[in-house]
Amino acid sequence: MQTQVNKKPAGYIASDAANRAEQAKKDRAGRRRAHKFLRRVALVSTFGGLLFGYDTGVINGALIYMSDDLGLTPFTEGLVASSLLLGAALGAVLGGQLVDSRGRRNTIILLAVLFMAGTLACTFAPNTTVMVLSRFVLGIAVGGASVAVPTYLSEMAPSSRRGSVVNQNELMIVTGQLVAFTSNAALGNFFGHQPGIWRWMLVIATLPALALWIGMQFLPQSPRWLAAQGRFDDALATLRKVRTLSRARVELAEIKKAVEQDGRREHAGWQSLSTPWVRRIFGVGVGLAIVQQITGVNSIMYYGTQILTESGFGRNGALIANISNGVIAVAAALVGMRLLNRVGRRPLLLVGLTGSTCALLLIGVLSLALPPSTLRAFSILAAMGLFLAFVQGTISPIVWVMLSEIFPLSIRGFAMGVATCALWLENFVIGLSFPVVVKWVGISSTFFIFSAMGVAAFLFVLRFVPETRGRSLEEIEAQFRGEAA
Repeated sequence: MQTQVNKKPAGYIASDAANRAEQAKKDRAGRRRAHKFLRRVALVSTFGGLLFGYDTGVINGALIYMSDDLGLTPFTEGLVASSLLLGAALGAVLGGQLVDSRGRRNTIILLAVLFMAGTLACTFAPNTTVMVLSRFVLGIAVGGASVAVPTYLSEMAPSSRRGSVVNQNELMIVTGQLVAFTSNAALGNFFGHQPGIWRWMLVIATLPALALWIGMQFLPQSPRWLAAQGRFDDALATLRKVRTLSRARVELAEIKKAVEQDGRREHAGWQSLSTPWVRRIFGVGVGLAIVQQITGVNSIMYYGTQILTESGFGRNGALIANISNGVIAVAAALVGMRLLNRVGRRPLLLVGLTGSTCALLLIGVLSLALPPSTLRAFSILAAMGLFLAFVQGTISPIVWVMLSEIFPLSIRGFAMGVATCALWLENFVIGLSFPVVVKWVGISSTFFIFSAMGVAAFLFVLRFVPETRGRSLEEIEAQFRGEAA
């Protein structure tokens, strides 16, 4: 007796294969559509990073001319440069609260208006007092953007691309600084004899502020913020713009679970620190923010022209040479974008701290060993470039990515705001004190101090910082919960 074998008709098999091929075609189209929209989200929102970079970098060259017009002393130079940083500390806290209450997108739109107002106030400042106050207001926008933009990007990006997408903000920051260095050099070399040329250096920032305000009108709210408000249908609609439909549904289920878990406990602001695992994440976040600053990177980004002038360059030569720092920072950020999704965050951060600390030590040695000369000037410029390659290619992008991903959804804005506030306060102290410290102890001893702090940063990362690459935001939160259980 023969066993009857059920065979599908040839027409059925052909139809099934055609259906699978059609579905695969739809999936590829869906992924292309999602990637295209995500690129638009990253491009528009990171104009906030461009403004962050330009407004912090433009002072590097503008300060030389501003000092003559406003009669600045070493202390008031530091005050003008660092008043933005103090404002950024306040802006980080306020921005953290706003992104939780008003949403990531709405906060960025509000910050675009503040960028515009602060830039115009700085441009037309008649004296030092008004300049310091205007830079403080502009700093509020910078600090708010340093919280809102990475948070928005991290919540819009899939876990497989989160590192590179969030790092686009870091790329735009250093691009903004490069644009500032380049425009400073061009305006300084061609129109430096004109009174008030520094005002033209400052006013350029109104253009990206306007682009940010217009562009954000056409982007959606973060899906995770929508879910935290109980708006799950809206969250799914947004996820479908940046994911395939199947992936959007799976991810929404994970977000719902995290929202339900967070809803079982009190998590309003500082009260959340009563939970041990949240307190641990909070400490790691603040520590990472401090690590990013004690490298001394912004002493070079803010005072690079002055350092190069003291090393042996003339004023115009220093402005031009300083462009190389911006070019290296952008190139390193591009390399960092490629590395972030391929190499673990923690080992890459340790490599970056090792390289940057050695470069700082080299700057100190060169400043001590060589007299002011062309050789000294170019040697220090090369060491500064090596330092920036390590910082902007590893440390800065990793810190900003990790700050945007390690905190639980319920307090993400608040916690990132406080951590970023710590970053800006330290930045303020360095920016204010750098000219004074250099005057007291000299360039070489100042960079020896920075290198010692780099060793301390390395030890902190080695002991406390976890690995987060390849995990969704909800999986990272679950990891910390599990370790505390």
